[in-house]
Amino acid sequence: MPLNIDPRKVPVILLYNLDPSWNSHEKKEVTLLSSQLGQAVSDIGHPTTLVPVSDSDLTAALRPFDPLSQVILNWCDNIPAMPKSESRVAQILESLGFAFTGADASALTLAQHKRAMKEILSESGIPTPAWRLYDRPEADGWKQFPSIVKAAEEHCSEGLTRESVVMNEAELCARIAYVQETFKQPALVEDFIDGREFHVSLWGNGVIDMLPPAEMDFSQFKDVHDRLCTYESKFVPGSAHYEGIHTLLPAPLGAEELRTLKRVCRAAYRAIGCRDYGRIDLRIRDGVFYVLDVNPNADISADASLACAAELAGYSYGETGSRIVRLAANRHPAWGKRKNIGGKNARRASWEKSFTHPSSGSSEKRGRPGGP
Repeated sequence: MPLNIDPRKVPVILLYNLDPSWNSHEKKEVTLLSSQLGQAVSDIGHPTTLVPVSDSDLTAALRPFDPLSQVILNWCDNIPAMPKSESRVAQILESLGFAFTGADASALTLAQHKRAMKEILSESGIPTPAWRLYDRPEADGWKQFPSIVKAAEEHCSEGLTRESVVMNEAELCARIAYVQETFKQPALVEDFIDGREFHVSLWGNGVIDMLPPAEMDFSQFKDVHDRLCTYESKFVPGSAHYEGIHTLLPAPLGAEELRTLKRVCRAAYRAIGCRDYGRIDLRIRDGVFYVLDVNPNADISADASLACAAELAGYSYGETGSRIVRLAANRHPAWGKRKNIGGKNARRASWEKSFTHPSSGSSEKRGRPGGP
């Protein structure tokens, strides 16, 4: 798909959430990161306007802008007072007629529901760890240990700690009960792949390019319980996982491993409906790359894995943001064709009928826009 659009002719609205319930440090961090991205895109030539979303009326925030004249760089992962509303943001943008970066509302809703995602990966022939969904704290014949227990409808590693890795039925039942009591939702139990972990950024529509993969280095941790990316590893500086997990970029992989990794990641990207960019998290065991998660709107902060991988591939931070904007601009009537080119298979289309987009709830904090 052509990307030779003059950035000076593509005005950008950088949309980001700034929840009034956050503390001053959180607000300052998000404002700084958003300004950094906005400045980088502006330096490439895009006329750029930053629009913070600080209340529940997203439509009002966008009322001054013309959908026919601008592209939205969507860095808003929640509407204040509406937890898990990332897909709701996209749904509103769609209803207002804006072309915007990243996944559509249905793909973002899918990413929130791990069971549906796992079913689509499995039915698409994409390796993913063996799993089962639990509504009650009982083993029910599960025999694969070690296992990992996750909240079935959270992201950003919410609820993941070293205690999430369980070694026997008693620990399994206790952790399922913890997830259900804490998050008021089912628990997803998976075979814990105790192997090397990779975070792989991709971008494109139609032609999907893989950026240099990153490896999460767990070599400082000898206990199996610690060899995972916890919530603290992403959001709590000074914690053992934040300080002890190092990123190897590019990941040391052979040519055949890279070919296999690219094939698996592209298949997962398309199956889940990623658009413009995304990140696939995987682990390898016995030569098989298992998809752990698909992140349709991955973090694009300057220090996040996608921006770092793009820099290694020769793109400045501004060029990275501009490329994502221009991919979205190809769906805009002024610069391209308005159509969904994120990829949708029959299984995903069937799934979409089963869920509605979240629209209400209490406030939820996020340390940075876009998710890790």
